[in-house]
Amino acid sequence: MGRVNKLTVLAVISTGLLGMSSNTFAMQRTHTITNDDFFGIGNMGNVQLSPNGKQAIWLESRWDKELDKAQKDLWLVDTKSRNTKRLTFTNESESSPQWSPDGEYVYYLGKQTQEDKKAPYNGKSQVFRLTTASGESVPMTKEVEGVNAFQLSQDGKALYFLGNKTTTDKDIWASMRTTHSTPKYGHGKVTTNPLYKLDLAHYQQSLILDDNKVVWEFSVNDDASKIARITTTDNELVNLEGWSDIEVFDTKTASNKVLSDSAWRDKAPSPYGWLLGLDWRDNNQQLAFRIDFDGHPGKLFVATPKNDNVLEVARSGDVTLNSGDIKWRPNSNEICYRGADHARVKLFCSEIDDNKQGDTRTVVQGDLVIGSYSFSQDGKKLAFSHNSLEHFGDLFIADAVSKKAKYKRITNINPQVDSWILPQISIAKWTAPDGTQVEGILDLPAGYKKGDGPLPLIVQIHGGPTSATPYALQHRSYGRSTFTANGWALLSPNYRGSTGYGDKFLTDLVGKEHDIEVADIMAGVDHLIEQGIVDGDKMAVMGWSNGGYLTNAIISTTNRFKAASSGAGVFDQRLQWMLEDTPGHVVNFMEGLPWEKPEAYTHGSSLTHADKIKTPTLIHIGENDQRVPVGHAQGLYRALKHYLNVPVELVVYPNEGHGLSKYQHRAAKMDWDKKWFEHYVLGKAAE
Repeated sequence: MGRVNKLTVLAVISTGLLGMSSNTFAMQRTHTITNDDFFGIGNMGNVQLSPNGKQAIWLESRWDKELDKAQKDLWLVDTKSRNTKRLTFTNESESSPQWSPDGEYVYYLGKQTQEDKKAPYNGKSQVFRLTTASGESVPMTKEVEGVNAFQLSQDGKALYFLGNKTTTDKDIWASMRTTHSTPKYGHGKVTTNPLYKLDLAHYQQSLILDDNKVVWEFSVNDDASKIARITTTDNELVNLEGWSDIEVFDTKTASNKVLSDSAWRDKAPSPYGWLLGLDWRDNNQQLAFRIDFDGHPGKLFVATPKNDNVLEVARSGDVTLNSGDIKWRPNSNEICYRGADHARVKLFCSEIDDNKQGDTRTVVQGDLVIGSYSFSQDGKKLAFSHNSLEHFGDLFIADAVSKKAKYKRITNINPQVDSWILPQISIAKWTAPDGTQVEGILDLPAGYKKGDGPLPLIVQIHGGPTSATPYALQHRSYGRSTFTANGWALLSPNYRGSTGYGDKFLTDLVGKEHDIEVADIMAGVDHLIEQGIVDGDKMAVMGWSNGGYLTNAIISTTNRFKAASSGAGVFDQRLQWMLEDTPGHVVNFMEGLPWEKPEAYTHGSSLTHADKIKTPTLIHIGENDQRVPVGHAQGLYRALKHYLNVPVELVVYPNEGHGLSKYQHRAAKMDWDKKWFEHYVLGKAAE
């Protein structure tokens, strides 16, 4: 347990992977993974392949201790030589990189501040243009309130962008709120997003559309004749859940059309869906977009606004749609999208002809967990990030057309991992009490064999719950990697309600929270005990968000765990509906509003069952968490500390939201979990 694996392994091993280079060498794995290693990991996102496919850029996120936060910078790689270089060096994260059609420039959103603090150097987000040859970066916009989003035109001659404009409601109480401006009001001010066009030949800026709408996303078609937008009338996130529209603006007639929403509202399993992801086909007529639901499978549509036709793109097998980064493959009839499939994430492309769906193909075969992806301008090459069992996210290149496309690794942004003693990662399968097959990701210490005897166990539960733990190497502040390095087994169950196991597996959880998923998880624990892998007297449970909710549910159902770490977990469903920023989540799973389904809200709340909790519980919460407000943690703490006499510690992270953004807070969270579990499960003295 935790001992050095004496086998010499290659630094890069992957099915279908062509060698990194001729000088790839064998490396001895001697480094035991620690909490501090988490802060040295680079994470890759927003992969963008150059138009000619010869270069690729990405955003690389790394923790900066001095800045006390994670910082994103732009990086570039030559796909032939594999030479990489960093492009940006600011203390503010860059975002939304886009290539110019000629490949000479990269446009992105960035923030810079100079002494006079005048736009574009006023600390607000602006569009910058970086010359890839020289690395010189210049601002292209100078909006006083900053830029919300942008898109470069197909020919590279114009830049479209959303500005920010603060307006006040014109209702009967507007003057009262203005007169008494000191209090904070529930509504009254809205930041809307006018759409502008910047002529890049003459640097003349013009207003295209300002109709006082909040615009969450927009997309301009290739001939700039139509602009699609996802809009609401207010900034609150709750407005996306059932009150958002897709609008198509005709730039030639200056007319605006709201698409009929019957396909994704009236005919949907829930009215509380999130519209996301807009992409025009290169025929300038068809618009693809997504909608996601908490508790129900997301959907992909292709609309033809001209004739009001809407086609729902069917999925195959057990695939669940994953994220909003849908893309039409250039010079083809294929709409492409990522899908979760049994703890993998794959890239699929479906043919669309005459408003009918044809064949669907998996673009690249293998045990892949694909992150972001991008096509070359001719649609023949594909770049994507992939997280395997031996490395974190790195950039890969593949043929986007071949039926037997091989893929090759282009980068190694975390070379230190080549020396790490990695956990043994496998997929564990078991049967739930009702006969359903359930899976989870099992991490075991390097070199461990079944005959070595049972291990202490940590059950690490993913959030969502409409999500899944991937079959890949992870080092997270919410579990995995460091615990196995210290001799623990770690199970990450993909319980009922998880994605990638079929629609029924996903929707089985609706109306059965605090019940069916708890049984799924405990059946997995019992399976590992029966296999002789886990010591049933030495177990802990942990999770964040819905994982925190399930941690609360489990310790209010059983006393088999010796310790728990509940992060940002719901304690009371009524409180959650009242306070969270996305209450449709609660309504979906409770199958109604609090006054419609009072019994469901009672049963689904760990508060109802709190008198059964005996497990020493560590509670983590962000002070400004809008998704799971701090009252849940305070209520759980009060119940355990003042009424039930259960060992408990409440850790509130100042100025943090639903995730921990500060370096020192992530470090504190991981250290607390380690010490708490070692003390209450393994019997080690607390320092």
